[in-house]
Amino acid sequence: MKKIIFATHNQNKVTEVKAVFSGINIISLSELNYTQEIEETEDTFSGNALLKARQVFDIFNSPVFADDSGLTVDVLNGAPGVRSARYAGEDKNHQKNNDKLLEALYGKTIRNAQFRTVIAFKNAETEMLFEGIVEGTIALKSSGLGGFGYDPLFIPKGYDDTFAALPKHIKLALSHRSIAIQKLHAFLNPTTKC
Repeated sequence: MKKIIFATHNQNKVTEVKAVFSGINIISLSELNYTQEIEETEDTFSGNALLKARQVFDIFNSPVFADDSGLTVDVLNGAPGVRSARYAGEDKNHQKNNDKLLEALYGKTIRNAQFRTVIAFKNAETEMLFEGIVEGTIALKSSGLGGFGYDPLFIPKGYDDTFAALPKHIKLALSHRSIAIQKLHAFLNPTTKC
């Protein structure tokens, strides 16, 4: 079985990725006892994903992928964007982020948004980028107990419920991260279907 490092400490992301992958052993930074936080200093999702993949590759000299994900809201000129996790402060508090987003959208009737993920893969020979985008809208209030981040507010196109209220298997099938991960999986295993 192939082995690849996922440059994250976020167990929610690891769980999502492992549910999509087959035939590859995914190892998180926590499993490698690497506790240092990688500072996201770029102003694009692809820039931050590449930064993390390169840094971890330089340390472990092993195939690695990293993601940067976020929510972009049209009427907010793409905010919270690359600052999604820290939208309401450096403590990365999901509830505070959701509250700030609802406040920013108060009174707005057009609430179109996109969840975006960019995955950067790096090994000794190559660097590749894979993107996943899910279109949707921002709900008027939080709904659902599943998921994480902005999931209680994001209603994917074609559905009436938020990601947090949808069954786990449906969210997984629709998710921006799943779309990007499936592209990475197809690149690593061109003859295998996810």
